[in-house]
Amino acid sequence: MIRVVLADDQTLVRAGFRSILSDEDDIEVVGEAADGEQALALAHEHRPDVVLMDIRMPGTDGLEATRRITADPRLAGVRVVILTTFDMDDHVYGALRAGASGFLVKDTGPMELLHGVRVVARGDALIAPAVTRRLISEFASLRRQPEPGPRLNALTEREREVMGLVGAGLSNDEIAARLVLSPATSKTHVSRIMTKLGVRDRAQLVILAYESGMITPGWLA
Repeated sequence: MIRVVLADDQTLVRAGFRSILSDEDDIEVVGEAADGEQALALAHEHRPDVVLMDIRMPGTDGLEATRRITADPRLAGVRVVILTTFDMDDHVYGALRAGASGFLVKDTGPMELLHGVRVVARGDALIAPAVTRRLISEFASLRRQPEPGPRLNALTEREREVMGLVGAGLSNDEIAARLVLSPATSKTHVSRIMTKLGVRDRAQLVILAYESGMITPGWLA
């Protein structure tokens, strides 16, 4: 059973998401929060698999709540998915850097919402390549200079190649096809890269790929 906490200051938004999620046999909504502090309290109380977190809430906002959840070792199994009104919300980049596992636009369809919750619950990042590539490119381009990436020295040449493709928004299957690998081998490479670099998930790997200067916006045509 996938256990979910909903955090949004709009009651109707929470009700709509609860209605969709509660109809599924494998998903249970275990709590609702109207602000970041309540979301933190519910995360500690229930240890949910996924927190659907709005950014713009009164008091402690979703960005700070996300940062505190992902930094707390007691909540290591809790994944945060950011809810935003616009897919180019300028806070989404900061939320991904803070440790969020991905994001969903609030007007997403029911099937996409359910898919997103299941993807994140099994430990993957919710990265829609087209949207995330555009978002990361937009905000990475605002940086004056990429930060040097000495940690990347631990990677093999193949792993650096795979990481670059992850940063460009390619899925494991797309990476496998591009590099003429099996999907299983592609997945193994990605897992090893995340272990070597100490990142939580694929979303953090995308951020690091840009911030380290490994790739730049528009790197992959």
